[in-house]
This record gives sequence, structure tokens and C-alpha cells, in this order.
Amino acid sequence: MDFTYRCPLKPFNCTFLLLWLSHFQAAQSFTNFIFGDSLVDVGNNNYIFTLSKADSSPYGIDFAPSNGQPTGRFTNGRTISDIVGEALGAKSPPPPYLEPNTEANTILNGINYASGAAGILDDTGLLFIGRVPLREQVSNFEKSREYMVRVIGENGTKEMLKNAMFTITIGSNDILNYIQPSIPFFSQDKLPTDVLQDSMVLHLTTHLKRLHQLGGRKFVVVGVGPLGCIPFARALNLIPAGKCSEQVNQVVRGYNMKLRHSLKTLNNELRSEDYNTTFVYANSYDLFLKLVLNYQLFGLKNADKPCCGGYFPPFACFKGPNQNSSQAACEDRSKFVFWDAYHPTEAANLIVAKALLDGDQTVATPFNIRYLNDL
Repeated sequence: MDFTYRCPLKPFNCTFLLLWLSHFQAAQSFTNFIFGDSLVDVGNNNYIFTLSKADSSPYGIDFAPSNGQPTGRFTNGRTISDIVGEALGAKSPPPPYLEPNTEANTILNGINYASGAAGILDDTGLLFIGRVPLREQVSNFEKSREYMVRVIGENGTKEMLKNAMFTITIGSNDILNYIQPSIPFFSQDKLPTDVLQDSMVLHLTTHLKRLHQLGGRKFVVVGVGPLGCIPFARALNLIPAGKCSEQVNQVVRGYNMKLRHSLKTLNNELRSEDYNTTFVYANSYDLFLKLVLNYQLFGLKNADKPCCGGYFPPFACFKGPNQNSSQAACEDRSKFVFWDAYHPTEAANLIVAKALLDGDQTVATPFNIRYLNDL
């Protein structure tokens, strides 16, 4: 690989980066650029004024690298992206973009741009005040790319990005906002369902094309899971235990079907220009639905109640005055599907991540994540 080296860092950091660059070809670790919402946020929302935060206990209680301290992850332990990265050789998870002094990670192992409450559509998440919409996340990646060009040159940047993975996990909040007509300032709830779905797919496709123009070649685009089964949606629609809201899931399925078709079109169009380009559709809907409906087959004991927080508003998950508080985390978190009213536990994430890594075409199409990484 022919790098044009221009180190803009302090001397010590330059020396470190030079050493890494000298071994880049022989031992490149897994590099992942992550975009999305609270399912993959690792702390960006810690640095903005927002009501969507996971910076207090018991969030992160099972996250070993932080010794159980909250990091901004909206779960008790690792996200799916964390788990996939470990399996593919990442030395550490990509840090949040908004965390200070993380520029060097852009080249070393990637950056995480995800933001809790964010959506594909710019207006999604207004109720939470601060969040970083997908459009802004892509703009932040452009800034990261500019840094890469300053350090390793345009050719080096293109070569590195060709081998990096781009993971996009977003869309849940757009649909959750749609099923909540009481959220102020959000107009999408007045649109017909198919118009919402089409708008989401159109905007997401536009952002994917932009990331491709900026050098991305290996994409994993995660479909929206069965939101009608999460504790929040079941409470909102008064759905009994063991059941899911079919009305909500129908909206999700329609969106996922259109997204999958759009990704197939992108593969046909862009691979004709560059055969290295691949968009993988990750079928999280069927994976999570199977997990929720057959949780006992996976060694879990509860797919209804959130491990932390209650069934009804405000669905707060925080450490109460004692461990018997209704807001405190359940004791055996490895047996629950849902961590809080919106997000899965690490136990659930492990099951889904393994399937996405090594599953067949019913799970990921045109092939799984491990195969994509090996291309």
C-alpha cells in the first residue's frame, strides 16, 4: 500500500502512528465505521444536551472494559456491533466520534457516529431535544475522512476504506415516532404509512450513496426489528404478555421489504461500477421475532418484562435507593431478552450477533457479515 504520510499530530502521537502504518499491510485490525441510533450508540449522546442518555447506573453494569461503569451504551453490556467487532478481530470498539482526542482511531479501528434517539429523517427524536440525525452522522464521517487524507493521503484513504466495514443500524425511532401521535412537532404521524416508509428508504438510500462516494465499499444495513414486541410498544397498545402488536410490526415489515429491495438495486447498480461494492441486508426482524417468541429455546427465561425499569411510563431505568427498587436491574440479566423498555440485553445481542456473523441467506443477504469481511 502506497501511503503519502503527512502527520498533523504531536511528535509522540506521530511516532506511534508511523509505527502502526509500517505494519499496516501485515496486520490490519478490523475497522468499522458505525452509524445509527441507541442500539449502537457507545457514548456520543454523553457529549450533547439530550434527554436520551445512558450515562448512569445500571447501564453498562456488565460491560467489562469499563468495569461495569456506564459508557453511554443503552444496554447492560455489549452492543451487537461490539460483539461482531470482537469476533472479527477488533482490538477495541470504535470510540464515539464526539469524544475528545479520538481522531487517530479513524485510521486504527474506525469511529462510532451513532446517537440515541436519532433517525433517518431529520425531525425524528425532537422530543428528546438533542441527537445526531443520520445526515449529520454522514457529515461527521466526511470530517473524519478529511483527517485521514491529511495523514495517509488520498490513495491511502481509498485503500483503507475499501477494506473497512460500514455498519448502519437506524430506522426504529422513525417508526416509534410514527406510532406516537402525541409527540409534538413531528408531522410524519399524519402521513399514510407507505409514504413514511418510502421517505425513510429514499433518505437512507441517499445517505448510503454518499458514503459510497466517500469510499465505503462494504456495507451492513440492519433492518428494523419487531418493534411491536418491545415492552414500550406493547404497553402503548395494551398488548398482553406473550403477544406483539401486529399493527406496529406490519409497519416495520413494509419498511424492511422496501429497504431490502432498495439495497438489491444498489448492489446491481454500484457493483457494475466497482465489483468491490456490497450492501448486506441484515434481517434483524426475523431474528428478534424468533428470539422473542421462542426465548426458552435460547436458554432465556423472560421475553416480556424489561430487566430494568417498568412496563409503563416513564419506563425509567436507573439504580434506585436499593437493589429492591423497581428501577434497579434484575439479578440474572443473562436470562432476559429486554434490558429496558426499548433495548435488548447483552444476552439477546449475543444471539443475534452470532446469527448475523455466520447465518445463511435468511439472516443476511447476499451473504453473512463474516463472509463480507473476508472479501
